[in-house]
Amino acid sequence: MTPKPLDRAALGDYPLPPIIDGGKESKGRLLIIAGSRDVPGAALLTATAAMRAGAGKLRIATVASVAAPLGVAMPEAMVLGLPEDDDGGFAAAAVQPLARQAVEADAVVAGPGVRRNGACGLLGRALLESNAALAFDVALLKSLRQPDHERRVPPVLLPNTDELAALLDANEDTVERDSLGSGLRAADLYRSVVLIKGVTSHVVTPDGQAWTYDGGAPGLGVSGSGDVLAGIVGGLLARGAEPLNALLWAVWLHGEAGAALAKRIGPIGFLAREIADEVPRLLL
Repeated sequence: MTPKPLDRAALGDYPLPPIIDGGKESKGRLLIIAGSRDVPGAALLTATAAMRAGAGKLRIATVASVAAPLGVAMPEAMVLGLPEDDDGGFAAAAVQPLARQAVEADAVVAGPGVRRNGACGLLGRALLESNAALAFDVALLKSLRQPDHERRVPPVLLPNTDELAALLDANEDTVERDSLGSGLRAADLYRSVVLIKGVTSHVVTPDGQAWTYDGGAPGLGVSGSGDVLAGIVGGLLARGAEPLNALLWAVWLHGEAGAALAKRIGPIGFLAREIADEVPRLLL
């Protein structure tokens, strides 16, 4: 199959919810489950990008040891510090509180900076039982199991090659040889909208639709860039965008933000934290 090009014109068929005047509740409630003792900044990058994408009310759930400094760094958010395991990730005792928080959210982004441990599989299954729109990244992907029923709102999965291989129980070489086919298999198995990350990225759906984005800039291949992308997805989901629409727009916004920074700063050397600042003007 030949994927469709993902450009600004293509997005006209997948609109975002209109911008409305109203309180923060009207722009959506987003829960971000992110960070660990070793990678606390992932939560900050994800949260900042979500707000730049237009989320209205933000709650961050992270491990207890980093909650206070994260709350100071991100004063726009309520920050919850939850039970922490010896490895610096979430303890199993955090899963039920996280599930309760998801009930109150319109959308959830789970995984950036989260340490992969035994709590991740439990958390993924609990979140799939919620009614919130979901985006899974990093540690949550490697612990995700195939669903036993289809959700009303399909999750968004944001795997790199390693994580896509884990979803398919395949090796990375196999995935790299056929990244599009691998993504389509994952979308079908997990009944999800899937991004296949790369220099050329693909967005695929469970019914076999596919888009290709080949814009952006070399500087997007930098630590924290994926956390920003996850945050953009989450912000758009919180605003009420359909999962496919949110992912298509997020991929384009992330790439075009990188292209704008490349023109102003240089093809490499800009920071992941700078990507989100470009998003509001691209949404015009």
